[in-house]
Amino acid sequence: MTDIVSLPDQVRQILETTPREALPMTYRQLAEALGLRPPRTIQRVTQALETLMREDAQRGEPFIAALVVSRRGEGLPAQGFFELAVALGRFPAAPSRHADAWRDELRRALEGGG
Repeated sequence: MTDIVSLPDQVRQILETTPREALPMTYRQLAEALGLRPPRTIQRVTQALETLMREDAQRGEPFIAALVVSRRGEGLPAQGFFELAVALGRFPAAPSRHADAWRDELRRALEGGG
């Protein structure tokens, strides 16, 4: 992808155009789709996703970042996703409720709206 378009914009474009059956995708898959190379590929992806989360929160839209998950664990986003979702007032503070909140956000993001 070109350097003219910001990384968050590139991420949004990829997530909006990826076939729904290929979602959610992992951070690594997204980094590869962006053509990113080390060092700090995953860090750059997560920073772009956090920017998108702030934009989506301001717009009242579902978090498109919910479409990206960790390849480790239970197929959920990384902890930073949940921390920012709580800080933005979108998710409950109780960690025991995060997985359910993410599943609802994922469904909304896949539907393309609130």
